[in-house]
Amino acid sequence: MTILVTGGAGYVGSIVAEELLKAGYEVIVLDNLQQGHRVAVAPGARFLIGDLLDPQCLEEVFQREKVDAVMHMAAETVVEFSMTDPRRHFQNNVVGGMNLLEAMLRHNVRKFIFSSSAAVYGEPGTTSVEEEHAKAPVNAYGESKLMFERILDWYGRAYGLKHISLRYFNAAGASESLGEDHRPETHLIPNVLKTALGKGGPFPIFGTDYLTEDGSCVRDYIHVVDIAKAHVLALEKVETLGGGTYNLGNGQGYSVIRVVEAARRVTGLDIPTTGRPRRAGDPAVLVASAERARKDLNWRPERDELDDIIESAWKWTRKHPDGYGA
Repeated sequence: MTILVTGGAGYVGSIVAEELLKAGYEVIVLDNLQQGHRVAVAPGARFLIGDLLDPQCLEEVFQREKVDAVMHMAAETVVEFSMTDPRRHFQNNVVGGMNLLEAMLRHNVRKFIFSSSAAVYGEPGTTSVEEEHAKAPVNAYGESKLMFERILDWYGRAYGLKHISLRYFNAAGASESLGEDHRPETHLIPNVLKTALGKGGPFPIFGTDYLTEDGSCVRDYIHVVDIAKAHVLALEKVETLGGGTYNLGNGQGYSVIRVVEAARRVTGLDIPTTGRPRRAGDPAVLVASAERARKDLNWRPERDELDDIIESAWKWTRKHPDGYGA
């Protein structure tokens, strides 16, 4: 069975491709390398450079390759652009995604796993978010993900598309060979580890006056390998389930200050911090309820301890202090 992984040179996509190969699937990676890295493409996967905004490119891929299912992770993910240049998110995440769906339908490919996001919930009014919670995105990134989820639902009804959307919370950690290298890097744990390496000044903590145990934001961190394994399980279940959305998270939250403390334990290094004002749109607590994924996909996080997640990221960071550019 051959799986097309869009965005398979990126952080999550590369590790999803790695897990698919371990499970015995043939893997084709399609990436435009705008955010991904050629060296991150999992060994054993075939790599094609191409852009979802180029319908002719997609047509050639599906004509040339025998694709049985698609895992769609290619997306514009830099949230800072979603307020200043929302067009980027809607073009890449909605128009590009529809181009992909149209190519699939023309070539009778009907299995689709979508990389969605907890950003669809916006600022939920509860500390443990279930899939049925109200969707109120606060930026174009979350809106684009929600729009595409709804498109998938309509395509399922009209064209028989079998689809599963996985809404993950804070992906973190690394596999043995693949890790996180965004340009720019906006995620908490890799930036904490950069501070540990002495890159830049003190680590900024945005908001120290929230109504939490220590005043800093609380988030749910999920190991990227556990996320990748959920994609493989979703692929195995998509035919029988037909459609659905699933949160991926550990169900427990850690504050920013606790993450820094854990990074100090793991690295054995001092990590200086500095308090900064709150950022607009940052809820105090955001933790997933992932019971539906446990029940329907038989998915369980295997690496749910914060220190373990950070340790895997630290091992990769020490080997690649400059990311994939080293």
